[in-house]
Amino acid sequence: MKKILVIQTASIGDVILATALLEKLHCFYPDTQLDLLVRKGMESLFDEHPFIHRLLLWDKSRKYRDFFRLLREVRRGHYDLLITIQRFAMTGILTMFSGAKTTNGFDKNPLSRFFTKRIHHEIGPGIHETDRNQKLIVDLTDSQPAKPKLYAPPLGPLPNKGGENRKSKIKNLKSEFENQKSEIYYTISPASLWFTKQLPAEKWLELIREMPEEATVYLLGSKSDIDLCEKITHDPVIQSSSDPVIVNLAGQLTLLQSAALMKGARMNFTNDSAPLHLASAVNALVTVVYCSTTPDFGFGPLSDDAAIIEIREQLSCRPCGLHGRTSCPEHHFRCATGIDPGVLRSRL
Repeated sequence: MKKILVIQTASIGDVILATALLEKLHCFYPDTQLDLLVRKGMESLFDEHPFIHRLLLWDKSRKYRDFFRLLREVRRGHYDLLITIQRFAMTGILTMFSGAKTTNGFDKNPLSRFFTKRIHHEIGPGIHETDRNQKLIVDLTDSQPAKPKLYAPPLGPLPNKGGENRKSKIKNLKSEFENQKSEIYYTISPASLWFTKQLPAEKWLELIREMPEEATVYLLGSKSDIDLCEKITHDPVIQSSSDPVIVNLAGQLTLLQSAALMKGARMNFTNDSAPLHLASAVNALVTVVYCSTTPDFGFGPLSDDAAIIEIREQLSCRPCGLHGRTSCPEHHFRCATGIDPGVLRSRL
């Protein structure tokens, strides 16, 4: 095979996990051109990636208008193999009319009957997303999935907005990250796209109060997470105490910069959301809190040192869906409020 295209146009976490396929294919076919198709906005994940030859982008803000441009671009690629991880109709159509010699995809795609190979898609305990995806190339490689991997360069100067004037212990925030190796720091990614996947801010504050006084806590997230991170940063109890310094970096780092920062942390704390996959992709220490969802869906952490935190109480309403919800259907949100902060403290 001379050219392979992998398609995954879903969310950040799904795209990061798809890199496991790229690692496996590159291992078995080092001289083959590997291209990747993702949605626009994900391109920063692959800055300076060593073996992705070409990154194709689908602007989903103009979903249908941009689709036909993208289809022409894919057809011009003359691919020997096209692998579509996505299970929706639009990627099925794209695969159908791609002109690729061989097309592999999951049977849950409504157009899968037109693929060369249809692979059964199964969600259940013990089956990770990387296991599911590996089935798409098992005939070409082997049955053992690779781990997802991002190639995060050393982190340069850190932004120092927010919190830097509260204590003098934040030193050299503008120095190169390589000079910060002696700093004790943690990262917390407190947000999620879904309310029921997000541990309440009060729980994160309880954890921060237990952290070493000499540590720094970096809050990570996107621009939409700034307000939540500000709420944590400016909590009156934290402000008036000798607790660790909190620096709000939400919206200030690229995804790869966040991954690079996580790699050097004493511990990274996150919800069941994209940052857990950033940690997996750079093998960073990570502790993941699952509220309404469970790791049985196949999206658990893959770092060598990873812990999963869940409520110990058996709730008949949990999980309440494969994805999160905008509110708790039972109006008690016990799956989050019932989590014991002491379990989180054990990972400090």
